[in-house]
Amino acid sequence: MNTKHALRILVAVAGFSFLGGSAWADIQDPPGNDYGPTRKLGRGLANIMFGSSEIIVQPSRTNFYEGNSAAFSYGAVKGFGRFFVRLGTGLYEVFTFPFATHHGTYKPPYRSELPWIHGGYEEFPPELGFESHYRYSREYESGW
Repeated sequence: MNTKHALRILVAVAGFSFLGGSAWADIQDPPGNDYGPTRKLGRGLANIMFGSSEIIVQPSRTNFYEGNSAAFSYGAVKGFGRFFVRLGTGLYEVFTFPFATHHGTYKPPYRSELPWIHGGYEEFPPELGFESHYRYSREYESGW
């Protein structure tokens, strides 16, 4: 075996190693990697500890869109219902956090709010207070 032949083999092996290594690196951060067991545990704990904020937030949102009568009747019932859903889901997620239980993933088991604006759930409970560093949690009125 001469040196030119050995050099060609070495270059080919190095080239295939580089291509194989780049393909392997591509699958190390798949799109579903954002949802893992630690996020599931955190989401469950947040739903248990802060799910009661739904009791305050839902009547307030209902009052903004539909008025006082709806807020004190429908909004209050909706708030308590969402609180109990969050509490039950939180307990479920805390006890099953090591396992991918929702369609083989760690994503939330409830319906997302994005396509179902009035019927879905945010991943984490709503925040209470005047300001937030999250842009999606507070609606600002224009007209000042």
